[in-house]
Amino acid sequence: MESLINRRVKEIEISGIRKIANLVAKVPGAVTLTIGQPDFPTPGHILEAAKRAIDENRTGYTANAGLLELRQAAAGWVQAKYGQTYDPNSEVIVTLGATEALEMALLTLLEEGSEVILPAPVYPGYEPLVRLCGGIPVLVDTSSSGFRITAEQIRSHLTEKTRVVILGYPSNPTGRILDAEGLAEIAELLKSREVFVISDEIYSELVYEGTHRSIALEPGMREKTIVINGLSKSHSMTGWRIGFTFAPEEITKHMVKVHQYHVTCASSISQYAALEALTGGPDDALPMREEYRKRRDYSVGRLEAMGMELNGIPEGAFYLFPSIRPFGLSSEAFAYKLLEEQKVGVVPGDAFSQYGEGYIRLSYAYSMAQLEEAFNRMERFVQSLKG
Repeated sequence: MESLINRRVKEIEISGIRKIANLVAKVPGAVTLTIGQPDFPTPGHILEAAKRAIDENRTGYTANAGLLELRQAAAGWVQAKYGQTYDPNSEVIVTLGATEALEMALLTLLEEGSEVILPAPVYPGYEPLVRLCGGIPVLVDTSSSGFRITAEQIRSHLTEKTRVVILGYPSNPTGRILDAEGLAEIAELLKSREVFVISDEIYSELVYEGTHRSIALEPGMREKTIVINGLSKSHSMTGWRIGFTFAPEEITKHMVKVHQYHVTCASSISQYAALEALTGGPDDALPMREEYRKRRDYSVGRLEAMGMELNGIPEGAFYLFPSIRPFGLSSEAFAYKLLEEQKVGVVPGDAFSQYGEGYIRLSYAYSMAQLEEAFNRMERFVQSLKG
């Protein structure tokens, strides 16, 4: 019967991040830097709000697009934080995390053979969804531009089949952001073309210098941009599965149909928790961000002391993407050998497309004690490779 399984489903694979993370979990005494999950607990006031929702039996369906008061809070949050203005009645959808938001957007925009431009190295969740939707991923190597996609790189990959450009900044896996000049140049290139932008801004609260800026604010871009955000990283709510889309009504009215037939609505309990997160703790991410900054600086220092180079210091998120090219090992061989010899888990760079080969990804969303132990072990490993 397997021969009858959808070809597109058979051709995609489990994420390389999860493959290595599952393997590390089976190694006694291993120290992992694999998963991009905040190590902070969900703030207590959010937990209490969820408990109240359960006690008050708020367990029924909500509107397909989500609780209106949550959409209002989400619209108010991005307006106050980033100057983005959206009508909560017609331009905001509450989704099952940013992942469902991304799938919903792609299903709405793509037709068979539509091309989607992706800056690579790239988060491994994008390409399989593009393929499942009948689209064609077009990977753009950004290593020559410090892992920041440029307008010229996009221009050189545009064709008559290009339907979407995905911008995932701050970036997973590199931690890089797009600066104001880069955003303006990309907007100038795309504003007059019949191409949509999906702007994945899930790490928007974890920008270390200045404030996150969305391409949706650039002239001519709001009407063609779908902004994706959520609470997984900002409020340490990965398991609650609450994301948002912000997009013009003429796009949102079609996305909500996909959302309705996929999931009906997000969990009511999670929505009430999210409402508390945005109204009672809009700045909950700030102390976490400062701790991540300390961890970033420590981690960068340790890598530099080992002689491992970074293609630019991360300005956001909580990842490092150092080069391992001098050691003469593939990224997979390096990661598996490091796990075998020193019991440290990192993600091979090729999990983030072929353009990630020659690198590894480290998450510093772990305690300083865990980071210190991991880097001590990694330093011994690197020294052994140097002979």
